[in-house]
Amino acid sequence: MRAVVLGGGGLTGRCSVRDLATGGVFDSVVAADLDAGLAQSAAKAAGPLAVAETLDVRDGPAVVRLLRDADVCVNAVQYTFNLAVMEAALAAEVPYLDFGGLFHMTRRQLAMDAAFREAGTIAIPGFGQVPGISNVLAMQATEDLERVESLVIRDAWRDLTVGGPEISFTWSPSTFLDEMILPAQVFENGAYREYPPMSGGEEFDFAEPIGRTKVYRTLHSEPATLPESLKAKGIRHCEWKEGGPGIDVLRTMALLGLGSESALDVHGQKVTPRAFTLALLKREKLLGAPEGIVVDDWEVCDIEIRGTRDGRAVVRHALARFPPRPDWNLTATEYAVGVAGAIGAELIATGAVAATGVVPPERCIPPGLLRDALARRGIQTTIDPREGPLPSFRDGAPARSRA
Repeated sequence: MRAVVLGGGGLTGRCSVRDLATGGVFDSVVAADLDAGLAQSAAKAAGPLAVAETLDVRDGPAVVRLLRDADVCVNAVQYTFNLAVMEAALAAEVPYLDFGGLFHMTRRQLAMDAAFREAGTIAIPGFGQVPGISNVLAMQATEDLERVESLVIRDAWRDLTVGGPEISFTWSPSTFLDEMILPAQVFENGAYREYPPMSGGEEFDFAEPIGRTKVYRTLHSEPATLPESLKAKGIRHCEWKEGGPGIDVLRTMALLGLGSESALDVHGQKVTPRAFTLALLKREKLLGAPEGIVVDDWEVCDIEIRGTRDGRAVVRHALARFPPRPDWNLTATEYAVGVAGAIGAELIATGAVAATGVVPPERCIPPGLLRDALARRGIQTTIDPREGPLPSFRDGAPARSRA
């Protein structure tokens, strides 16, 4: 079988390539990227089953040609290209998944459901770490409840790396800037309401090693699909909050206008602040973990569920703790997003996901299979109090099965 990872040389795509190429399911994995050097580096790190391709996803016919006869397409490019890549996957009749659409793009993608159903194939929008793993855990945690009143998804991070950089980006800085600029969407009393980005700050106690962290509302994809998925259980509230070291830097960058796409005239040259910022971050090597250090950052997602079971009020938490992958030089976010995409690709290719259409992950990914696959990669999950709290930090994490 053959998997294609678009954006396969990027921060998260290179992890998907490596995980897929060492997983024993696929015979060939294509790392396709606009940057030929990044594609080649990702393929080389992944081993003999991986090959590099130079590709611009804005060239629709070229994307279709590359996807022909593939068993699955993992889309790890910037979310603004999701619809274009989906259209190419549809034309090639290849199953598709991506890592998120920052709410608005996700909702536009859902409108392609009938076309994918007619083609008899599946597209899963937002199956990475958060969104993705968060959606599936939330759905499993509510399965025995008669009613679901609210879901609050909180995510925080902490860096314990010795000698690490003061600033680095472990996720698309362009997406991060959008989260700092665009209004947050909160599902409230059965309807969506906009809130200013970085509003609703609250201190929250996360599982170790994160601890007490201030989190804020930002635009995210979980509220785009979970309210509809839980509509039959009467959900009235759903929101996302995040926080951790560096989020204040991101907000400052946004306030300074560094995310703007309105061109400026600088000494007779037209340049957009966002393009300048992205080029500068790349030049200064601030994307991902630098070589020569042992990565030791962590992330915890805590999904607070309120509802009723047997007529009684219930409060529970679905939890996931994401470790780094220092032997692959991957931060917690890069590793979690990348392996989620790889797991999704394997589940699709092996027939464990049988749905067709454009289907959010919480409605098509088997939670037991997902959580088992995560555990094999050292990612711990639980539903508390039903299953108990997460194990003590660094204690009880299963050994990773991948080379």
